[in-house]
Amino acid sequence: MTFKNRTIKPNKIARTLSVALPLIYLFQSGLFCTDILSFVFQIILYLAMAKQQISSVSVSSLSKRDTLISILIIGLLFFIFGFVSWINAILIPYFKIACELTNFESYLVAFAFYISYFVMSVPSSFLLKSVGFKKGMMIGFWTMAVGAFIFVPAALTRTYEVFLLGLFSLGAGLAILQTAANPYITVLGSKERAAQRISIMGICNKGAGILAPLLFAAVILKATDGELFKQLPLMNSAEKSAALDELIRRVIVPYACVGTVLIGLGLMVRYSPLPEIDTEHESEDVAAANSGKTSIFQFPHLILGAIAIFLHVGTQVIAIDTIIGYAGSMNIHLLEAKIFPSYTLFATICGYTLGILMIPKIISQVNVLRICTLLGAIFTLLIIFGRGQVNILGHAADISIWFVVLLGLANSLVWAGIWPLALDGLGRYTKLGASIMIMGLCGNAIMPLFYGYFADVYDLRTAYWVLFPCYLYLMFYAFKGYQIRNWAPNNVTR
Repeated sequence: MTFKNRTIKPNKIARTLSVALPLIYLFQSGLFCTDILSFVFQIILYLAMAKQQISSVSVSSLSKRDTLISILIIGLLFFIFGFVSWINAILIPYFKIACELTNFESYLVAFAFYISYFVMSVPSSFLLKSVGFKKGMMIGFWTMAVGAFIFVPAALTRTYEVFLLGLFSLGAGLAILQTAANPYITVLGSKERAAQRISIMGICNKGAGILAPLLFAAVILKATDGELFKQLPLMNSAEKSAALDELIRRVIVPYACVGTVLIGLGLMVRYSPLPEIDTEHESEDVAAANSGKTSIFQFPHLILGAIAIFLHVGTQVIAIDTIIGYAGSMNIHLLEAKIFPSYTLFATICGYTLGILMIPKIISQVNVLRICTLLGAIFTLLIIFGRGQVNILGHAADISIWFVVLLGLANSLVWAGIWPLALDGLGRYTKLGASIMIMGLCGNAIMPLFYGYFADVYDLRTAYWVLFPCYLYLMFYAFKGYQIRNWAPNNVTR
């Protein structure tokens, strides 16, 4: 790869990045940032196109030590997924104030972040086939780093569209990492314990999700901001613009730090002992069953599973990202409401813990999926129809807010239940199947927009009706959809 007649060798890339990327923050110039980011994108593209011989091993050949190390490394990845993803819960109301947005416009934060999963998931599967898991994960981390650094010029100019571009880049990097990590942890052991392993990953993910909004709020929010938010409507144009500029520029240092950490994590994973395992191994039975398959779309349980993931993640992100705004509609200020997403995520962690303890010894992952989807439908109705003030954990709030929190419990084991069922029997189609499943994560982008639209047209409580049909479909998949192995009528396996 050549820039201005100078050859850059792959072994010098890390040294170059360690100098170039911090300059994005040190030189707070939008044009300078654009030049550097363009340079970094070219490096990422070079790495993606550089083919290498990938030596993979079968899962059965891994020792217990290798398996444990792999689980720990993938657990770290899921922690990063959670930290970067669930910080959106505080970004949405924060941007709504700082960039003067409607409900619908503010939920474009989730749209820009998660629509990249739809765009990048299939390319990610081909990237991982070309360069392997570890190199692919490094590229994913570096793509995320670019997105984090884009926040610098966005904050300097208070340009919402540039923030959305940065969020898209963060999501694109996560799409690569998710496409690698989810099938990896699914096949890293027995199929019957897949939901248990995914539950452990879920604890890592949601544990980070609890910390992210709290840490981010602690860094960017001040004790006096409650009064500032009250005064904003009373300020003249110049005063308001100055106040909002100061407010939005508080994100510069946190995201510059996040970008730097992501660069380091990419290098760490690249040179870690994580083995390149064969996720597409086919047993004789699976090979025989798939011998006539020529397309990924010939696996109905996968396609129906991807739709289930689309709706599930939509319900999950609505429960977490809307609760602050919903609490605000009941006169609970942002400084108090910022804790509610963490309560929802804590409820999710409680569900994961139960899953680890109970699956498969006490209850099967299929039955857990059925119970969770049923609870989701019940809690949705209680959100809509529940009324009355309660005082829980020091918060005097309408009881419906706590049913939103309990959606975290209902949603906890849905992801873990769907993945092994949808990937079952794919064999050589596993990587591509995983990418189709990851495409379903764009539900995080689409579903909040429906919620935001109905919140503007009706009210925030009524908008929760969008969840109910989602849970009805998830119940269908849990009871019947996962068993469908052929598109022909009445062709159900198991």
